[in-house]
Amino acid sequence: MRFILRRLLQLDQAAPPRALAEIEAEAAANYRWNFTVNLLDGATFWFGLSFISSTTIVPLFISKLTDSPLPIGIAAMLAQGAWFAPQLFTANVVERLARKKPVVVNLGFFLERLPMWLIVLAAFLAGRAPLAALALFLLAYAWHGFGAGIVATAWQDLLARCFPVQRRGRFLGTTMFVGAGTGAAAAGFSAWLLGSFPFPTNFVYTFTIAAAFITLSWFFLALTREPVQPVSLPRTGNRAYLAALPAILRRDHNFRHFLAARLLLALGGMGLGFVTVAAVGRWGLPDQVVGVYTAVYLIGQTVGNLIFGFLADRYGHKVVLELSGLAALLAFMLAWLAPAPGWYYAVFALNGAAVGAIIVSGILVVMEFCAPEKRPTYTGLANTSVGLVSMVAPLLGAWLALAGYNWLFALSVLANLAAFVLMRYWVQEPRRVTAVVKV
Repeated sequence: MRFILRRLLQLDQAAPPRALAEIEAEAAANYRWNFTVNLLDGATFWFGLSFISSTTIVPLFISKLTDSPLPIGIAAMLAQGAWFAPQLFTANVVERLARKKPVVVNLGFFLERLPMWLIVLAAFLAGRAPLAALALFLLAYAWHGFGAGIVATAWQDLLARCFPVQRRGRFLGTTMFVGAGTGAAAAGFSAWLLGSFPFPTNFVYTFTIAAAFITLSWFFLALTREPVQPVSLPRTGNRAYLAALPAILRRDHNFRHFLAARLLLALGGMGLGFVTVAAVGRWGLPDQVVGVYTAVYLIGQTVGNLIFGFLADRYGHKVVLELSGLAALLAFMLAWLAPAPGWYYAVFALNGAAVGAIIVSGILVVMEFCAPEKRPTYTGLANTSVGLVSMVAPLLGAWLALAGYNWLFALSVLANLAAFVLMRYWVQEPRRVTAVVKV
């Protein structure tokens, strides 16, 4: 097993000694190539993901299998937290790897892409064995989510190597714009599928398209040309590595303040997985309306991705995260007070914009708090903390949903308001701070 892992990660291939100027020159020479193939990767990935939207389609599928809100809460927990949670536990290994691409491509195929086809199998089982289908779906969904999280630290460091800081926002924003934009158009097709075929055939078709395009995106990702960097960090045991993490938070006050605000922003998403179920249950809406809600959600995310990407490159990521908190606050306030189902189009558009901002800036801002060699540690520390809160938040949401969706949406409003205030007045834009602690 260790031999297979070493071959997959290319640990037997030594990195050639090179100066920083050589590495930067290689990244610059491959910029257009890497921009193109990673754009195609992100576009096809997000297109496929629109057919298994965690905000709309997944809750609807689960509601067909059980009346309990708990599995919906578990799915929301996985959607919001599984990608984040494992990252700190892989950071120590990733920091010492000269090559990040083998982790993302070789391991990522088995950990992130393969389980999507088990979700298709769960849809096949749904008509005959709903409980078995539910168990298989949640297992595959968890496999996909945690698997993506295991390779996420290496993926983020790979992006940082390929794209300079002043171009990262526009790259990720443009990629998400294309992916979510095509996904918004595809959501109309998913609405037709859900309304034109009986259950569970409609979900078999929908999930098959999702799995096919998410698998296709892997082929584009594999074409990335990584500027390999030699590693000079000494080997550190996991126990010593984890024991040193509190010192980072004690010394880096700005990062600590950011982390507190970011965790509140994650808590503010506790109601995200329940918006669709609340709308359908309150007004008895047909299934195809969920496809339309998905389209509106993705349109909001698409516009947010593009605008926030360029805004972040010019003004920094902090202001983008502030706008994310405001958009989510307004979305849940509308969900709480909506007098008619038409108001939910604004709810999904605003939630899409809020998620778009977090996708662009929640990932990239962390890289600006530290020196390049410590990116995996800072990324892992921030994302795992966010992941743990993101996994607890939907379970809290499921508990609140038992008392009523109004309680859930009201508390989501308060959490996002607190996140905005802290991010606005307590956190300094790291790009403009000259005394950032770099350990």
